[in-house]
Amino acid sequence: MAEIDDVRALGTELERSYPVHVRGRLKFRVGQIVYVAFSRDETVMGFAFPKEERAALVAGEPEKFSLPGESDLRFNWVHAHLAALDPAEARELVVDAWRMVVPKKLSRAYDLTHPVGPG
Repeated sequence: MAEIDDVRALGTELERSYPVHVRGRLKFRVGQIVYVAFSRDETVMGFAFPKEERAALVAGEPEKFSLPGESDLRFNWVHAHLAALDPAEARELVVDAWRMVVPKKLSRAYDLTHPVGPG
């Protein structure tokens, strides 16, 4: 079972990433782009994810993943229930979301220093 503390340090360590608190919710940004956000009760993690792949992700594991609310469907976004994720999987989702918002050279540099993945 993943918890917010399993990814909090990672979100601050990734290059150009920084935490913000908006209306009582922890979010991680690169520039002004939010790539990970947690619900106020810290049970749900929203994260950047390719729109064209999210229906398959949700359909494949509906106990873990869900689509965002209708007003947020226009964004590249998916929700994950933290209790259904293991910590390594949660960290991997954060890194993959971060990759969507940083230049490819930063993503490649991360791969060189973390060859087996996050965490």
